[in-house]
Amino acid sequence: MQASDIMTKSIISASPEMSVRDAAGTMVFAGISGMPVIDEEGKLLGIVTEGDLMHRAELGTGLKDRAWWLEMLPSARDMASQYVKEHARKVRDVMSTDVATITESCPIGDIADLFAQRHIKRVPVMRDGRVVGVISRANLIRALVTRTPCPPDAGECDDAALRDAVLLAMEGHPWAIARESVVVEQGTVHLWGAVKSAEEGNALRVAAENVAGVRGVVTHFGEGE
Repeated sequence: MQASDIMTKSIISASPEMSVRDAAGTMVFAGISGMPVIDEEGKLLGIVTEGDLMHRAELGTGLKDRAWWLEMLPSARDMASQYVKEHARKVRDVMSTDVATITESCPIGDIADLFAQRHIKRVPVMRDGRVVGVISRANLIRALVTRTPCPPDAGECDDAALRDAVLLAMEGHPWAIARESVVVEQGTVHLWGAVKSAEEGNALRVAAENVAGVRGVVTHFGEGE
């Protein structure tokens, strides 16, 4: 899957001249936590998010009186920039301009990596210099729902076939257990043996749970060396 498969195409955006109040109202009304800032020619200028609006004079949440901020010994430039963030009335003054973007052909795996690396929640999708969509973490979660298959009824597979499938799912992993440690009875997988850690036990359980037709998984693990 790629960006074009999961992106939101109906873009809710802000103009640089929009008031901070109106931008906040738009996000609340639309149920979103951020939106791209686009000029009259459709050029992406930045993005305004809930994070940009957290420290505001109106809320009494400014940084100037906070001890940790003073301990950082901010420069006059930093303090001036923060003052603008806290007091400005226009989106152009509070938006973030260091915006990560992607194209429609970007694989969703790369998008997930970008979210993790940049600590962001959304990314504009570009085509020929214009925003054609937005992908948020919610879009990735929706994709997970649609791509995760529902398991068939346990009756579709006999126990021997299920056991072979479970063993195949574990095959090649450093935490795999011996063949004789996997028993299947009426669609329920029983895992026996010693594991070196709770994490390895969880990996074995998840591998078995993900096999189509498995009704349940019961673990009987002891502690290994």
